[in-house]
Amino acid sequence: MNPQVDIQNASKLPVPTDSEFTRWIGAAVTFAQGRSDAEVSLRLVDEAEMATLNLTYRDKAGPTNVLSFPSDLPAELEIPLLGDIVICAPVVVLEAEAQHKPVQAHWAHMTVHGTLHLLGYDHVEPAEADIMEALETAVMENLNYPCPYAGYAAQEH
Repeated sequence: MNPQVDIQNASKLPVPTDSEFTRWIGAAVTFAQGRSDAEVSLRLVDEAEMATLNLTYRDKAGPTNVLSFPSDLPAELEIPLLGDIVICAPVVVLEAEAQHKPVQAHWAHMTVHGTLHLLGYDHVEPAEADIMEALETAVMENLNYPCPYAGYAAQEH
């Protein structure tokens, strides 16, 4: 069973297909939790909308690459709703260029990264970051993409 992904594209830039986003989210959920039942809302935005969200929810100026908003539902409800992911298309493209990565691989990485945040993973503390980055790398390799951290120091996401 594939995850159910509601995709809202509010970006002017070209983005991957719905099936690619669904595959990337499904791979992260399956690899991290051994299940494939998940519901995710994914919104693809441009810089202005992402800057507003980043300021509103993180008190940080300017756009960022990805934000995740976990659903935080009580476990006893047994609802597969993970939450919402917002990805800024222009930031993903610029980062891919700056990091000399294929843009498709960076899209996959940001989608996996956002999904892992919905599943409770974080990178605030160094030990948490090590766990999350190792998991991201494993999911990406499972999807036949190279290590997302190869060739550059891990940055805040």
